[in-house]
Amino acid sequence: MTQPPSIPPEYPEPTGGPAHPDAAQVPPGRPPVPGPRQPHIPPQEPPYPQPPQYPTAAAQPPQYPTAAAQPPPYPAGPQPPQYPGAGPAPHYPSAPQPQPPYPHAAAAPPSPYPQTSAVPPPGSPLHPHHIDTARGRVHVSSRQRHTDATAFGNLLLHLPNFLCSLVVVALVSLVLGDFGLLVILVWLASGALVFHRPTESALARHLLRLRYPTPQERATLEPVWREVTARAGVEGRAYELWVEDSDSLNAVAAAGHIVGVTSFALNRLPNGELAAVMAHELGHHVGGHAWSGLLGHWYALPGRIAWRLLRAVTGFLFHVSRAFSCLGVAFFGLCVGGIAFATISTLYGLPLLLLGMPYALAAVGRRSELRADRHAAALGFAPMLAAVLEKLHQQEQEQEQARLAAAGQGGGEPPKEKAASRLLSSHPDYHTRLHHLQEYLQPAR
Repeated sequence: MTQPPSIPPEYPEPTGGPAHPDAAQVPPGRPPVPGPRQPHIPPQEPPYPQPPQYPTAAAQPPQYPTAAAQPPPYPAGPQPPQYPGAGPAPHYPSAPQPQPPYPHAAAAPPSPYPQTSAVPPPGSPLHPHHIDTARGRVHVSSRQRHTDATAFGNLLLHLPNFLCSLVVVALVSLVLGDFGLLVILVWLASGALVFHRPTESALARHLLRLRYPTPQERATLEPVWREVTARAGVEGRAYELWVEDSDSLNAVAAAGHIVGVTSFALNRLPNGELAAVMAHELGHHVGGHAWSGLLGHWYALPGRIAWRLLRAVTGFLFHVSRAFSCLGVAFFGLCVGGIAFATISTLYGLPLLLLGMPYALAAVGRRSELRADRHAAALGFAPMLAAVLEKLHQQEQEQEQARLAAAGQGGGEPPKEKAASRLLSSHPDYHTRLHHLQEYLQPAR
């Protein structure tokens, strides 16, 4: 029996590798045809020129959205600070750490705190003219009052008025007969009422239109007055404080113990400026200006009353004489002229002095105001007094503008004050008073 030829076992081809180039291709499903045996060639590793192909990795690595231009953004990362040129600066209302200084930080964020340039209200302790009124021991000087040159000048200038009043009182006493001398003596002694406290109170209430301060007003006035009198070494309880209901900035020193301020000065001025106003009025009392002026006015009162009556009678007779044509006016003029000449010649020309007395008294009054300003400045209130004078000057200008507007002359420049008005003014102008304060306003060297 013929044995079938032995068939060598088939070896599977290596997976994944390509067939040898010289090997014969055997179709699948057919047995191989025996042939000459080929020499054994060991299998070689297939070359791998490139890594395995992936669907999208043929030419470049996977693409990321923004990896080529900048690093990936971090959602919670802190933003770098922006400079003023790049946009508005960030505003941190309650930043616990200070911001680093920038070389070009021109536009700073708005500050939540108030600006220092704004002036605090008058009652605030932060006002530049606020003073501390808390004081311990007070030194009281042994010399409380004196009479300066302006007070003496005021009394001397009132001497002609006093003599004219004495003549008037003597003429009236002739009518009373035996009681005439008693009337003259009573009138001479009445000058002491200037220093009588009940008389001063009646004078302040009825003539000056003053009133006593309320408890709230007294709580404001008394600490300021205590500070002023302590600096001056004066007993403050010797004076009485009064208030005038007025919308103007003003104060008054009258009789021997009256110091009054307006409600405007009390409520609208800082306590330092109010102290400057009260120190000015204290200067009038300490220098003797208040009592000398009131005493001269009191003794000149009978003469002033007689002068007003004489003017009224003369005016009435002049109107009556006009009814009799020019002849009546001429006769009236001769009569009045004769009486005036006889009076002047009898009294040795004394009545002629009365014509210049108002100008001389006004000049002395202006000098006393400058002395009172100097007294307040010497106590340390020069800057406050300068501020008060500035406000007073502005108030006078506003009143003048309102008067011109009411008269139909608004829009133009206010008319200049006449020379006679300046000579009859009892107070110096704003520029003169400020000029005399310059030595106290200059910083100490």
